[in-house]
Amino acid sequence: MRAQRIIVLKDGPYEVEGAVPLADQVIEANGEGESWEWRRGEPYDVEDTYRLCRCGATGSPPFCDGSEERIGFDGAETAGRVPYVEEAEAFSGPHVTLTDAPRLCAMARFCDARGDIWHNAADPDPEAAALARRQAARCPSGRLATWRAVSDGRLEPDGEPALEPSIGLVEDPGMGVSGPIWVRGGITVLSADGVAYETRNRRTLCRCGASRNKPFCDGSHVRVRFRAEPAGRP
Repeated sequence: MRAQRIIVLKDGPYEVEGAVPLADQVIEANGEGESWEWRRGEPYDVEDTYRLCRCGATGSPPFCDGSEERIGFDGAETAGRVPYVEEAEAFSGPHVTLTDAPRLCAMARFCDARGDIWHNAADPDPEAAALARRQAARCPSGRLATWRAVSDGRLEPDGEPALEPSIGLVEDPGMGVSGPIWVRGGITVLSADGVAYETRNRRTLCRCGASRNKPFCDGSHVRVRFRAEPAGRP
C-alpha cells in the first residue's frame, strides 16, 4: 500500500493514494435549523489509488470520468502557501484564543450555532468558551481553531479534534447543496508542481470547480448551487 496522499493533477482530478477511506459526511441541523453535528453517511469501496472529480462535471460523482477534458476545465491553483498561523487573525478572549483565516471558509456554518463563535470566544462565561471550542472543532476547513496560552506565553491547540486519516464528501441538506472534499487527519496534499501544501489536521478541497482559491474550497458550491448527484459507487 502506498503512503496516503492526495495529488492535484494539472487541470484534472485529485489522485488519492494509499487506500484512504472515503464516505459521505452530512451536516445535521439542530432544532433551530443551525449546523450542529456531523453524521457519517455511506462509505465508498475504494482501491489503493482512485481519482476524485475536481471540475464538478463528472457523470459518476464523486469519481472522475474525464469530464474535465470535455469542458476545458481550468484548474490552475491560486491558493497561497503561507502557513495557517501566519495567515490567520487571532482573537484573544478570557478563556480561549480564536484564530480565523476567512479565505478558507467552506460555508458549513457551525460557527453560527447558538451565537457566533467570535462573540462566544470573547464572552467571560466559561460555557461560552466551551461552545466556541465546539464550534471551531466542527469547522471542516480548519478556517477556525481554538488555542490556550501556556506558561511561557506560547499557544497550543485547545479543542482540536482527533481525526483519523480519511476523506469526507460533504453534503449540506440545509442549503440543498453538495459541499467540498473534507480531508482529515494530516493527509499530505501535493500541488500539480509537486510541492506539498502545509500539512493540517483538517482542510477542504473544492469539488464544484468554481473556487477562486483552488485547490481549496472557498464556499463557491453555495454560490453555484452545486449538486453531486447521483452518487457513483464502484
